[in-house]
Amino acid sequence: MSRNLGSGISAAALATAQEAAGQGVLPGLRASQLGDSASADSIARLNREATAIQDPATIKLLNKAIIAVQRGEYVLAEKTALKALKKNERAGPAWHVLAVAREKTGDFASSMHCYEAALKLLPDESAVAGDLGRLAFRMEMPEIAAKLFMHCLNANPASLEATNNLACALRDLNQESAAIDILKPAIQTNPTQPVLWNTLGTVMCSLGEGRTAVTFFDEALRLAPLFGKGLHNRAFARLDLGDVEGALADCDAGILVADSAEDLAAMSFARSTILLALGRVTEGWAAYSARLSTELAGVPNYQFPVKRWTPDQGFAGKHILVVAEQGLGDEVMFANTLPDVAEAVGPDGGLSILVERRLVPLFERSYPEANVAVHRTVSYQGHIYRDAPFIEDWSGIDCWVPMGSLLETLRPSVEAFPQRERFLTPDPERVAHWKKVLEDAPPGPKVGLLWKSLKLNAERARLFSPFELWEPVLKTPGVSFINLQYGDCDEEIAYAREQLGVEIWTPPGIDLKQDLDDVAALSCALDLVIGFSNATINLAGACGAPIWMLTGAASWTRLGSDHSPWYPQCRCFIAPDYDDWRPIMADVAGALADFAK
Repeated sequence: MSRNLGSGISAAALATAQEAAGQGVLPGLRASQLGDSASADSIARLNREATAIQDPATIKLLNKAIIAVQRGEYVLAEKTALKALKKNERAGPAWHVLAVAREKTGDFASSMHCYEAALKLLPDESAVAGDLGRLAFRMEMPEIAAKLFMHCLNANPASLEATNNLACALRDLNQESAAIDILKPAIQTNPTQPVLWNTLGTVMCSLGEGRTAVTFFDEALRLAPLFGKGLHNRAFARLDLGDVEGALADCDAGILVADSAEDLAAMSFARSTILLALGRVTEGWAAYSARLSTELAGVPNYQFPVKRWTPDQGFAGKHILVVAEQGLGDEVMFANTLPDVAEAVGPDGGLSILVERRLVPLFERSYPEANVAVHRTVSYQGHIYRDAPFIEDWSGIDCWVPMGSLLETLRPSVEAFPQRERFLTPDPERVAHWKKVLEDAPPGPKVGLLWKSLKLNAERARLFSPFELWEPVLKTPGVSFINLQYGDCDEEIAYAREQLGVEIWTPPGIDLKQDLDDVAALSCALDLVIGFSNATINLAGACGAPIWMLTGAASWTRLGSDHSPWYPQCRCFIAPDYDDWRPIMADVAGALADFAK
């Protein structure tokens, strides 16, 4: 990156960020990153940097570019900075201005490279490191962001901006203790800074300590009653505690004072899920369109050469392309409506379905009358695009629709969900195969276990119990536990064996992350699947396997009910809050003991 900051932002790091792109957007906490690369302070800094340029022609162009940034004319700023660089490609301030201009026009990947060039050429690295750190954080690269913010803090230990931003990055790296250690002395020195209290509240939320988080958000809002991010974040803390009405009130208040288009989009999306959690289903689905706002990081721009379907068009006689969206679990869960669509288009219509690559065999078997293909999601210049590369002939397709947008029409209430045994069909031969294989597992009812999600950043981790708290469940006598957990789970399996004396048996010859068609068959060969809401338990539920799902008090997917409308055979165990999972684990253990009998 620079002589002091070590290696640059590698192509591999950018590729990792791009791989995560389009994998689903969850309503969540709003980080309180401080600073703006085009603020008045930043403009003054750019002007100071420009005074170091010796060439008058370059200075003239650079000053024009800085004025364009100040006026918000970022395209002009980009063009003018490029002209300055043609005259002097080693002009660090010109690279800095170009980085800011491209960041503001949304060309994030190119902006990163420009910031790196500025870092190599400018004598004062800390200011540029702060700009680049915020951009890396926005692009969900917290490890790189933390390194940059640490550099800023080392250069200026009294900087509240660097302190706060580093704490945010550490929180997203699941390093909550380190974040708290940084924030506590800063708050003691600056107790009237609402943003520090807000950031500390988000750290406590990530730890699952909702009550403590509310206390810190309360203090932030006492200091700044119109602090939009504080209101939004307190709404999430209240959701964690089961106070859905209070969360809606905070979210509504936060929307009124949102200070950016991105914040407004995030709060509107959050509001839709809060309405759904309250059981206001029709209203919630209507508001759920907010999830498609491209102001939200991670939301793809859909690239299809046909018009988008709207409810007034109906289904009969139409050939409709249904595009799966959000994360893998949502692609499966939202498919609940596909049998209705397949029937509603009628003999004169048609159905095409785009899904994630690993789901194609399962969906082809489930909907043999449909054309099932793979959607492709790519990241380009900081933006995400989704298209259909394997559909060559579009002439027969009338319109396309995001899968979740069918819910407003087809599932306007909890009662509108059918009591359907399954809406995805596992391979019967593979179900029989796995039943035979499971005979080699320890004796007893075969119970599949799922205890985490593959993506466990700090915010999402609070939705899952620490593995140690599974002890009463795992010690249920007479049960044969089968590992369904994808990803790296060797540590937890070893803990169960060595500390609890319980064997979690891993089926041979299956990749639990990649072989999803086989995972579906394996799930249906089991007597029961127990776990939190992740991709696999949704897959099991969609295929008709008996499932027990552990959920939070305000889980929006229950739609205000005490059960899962998506999967009639699902039994829900509902935690009162995320502060303590012990009561729900005791309930599951008791129910499992009865099941084993």
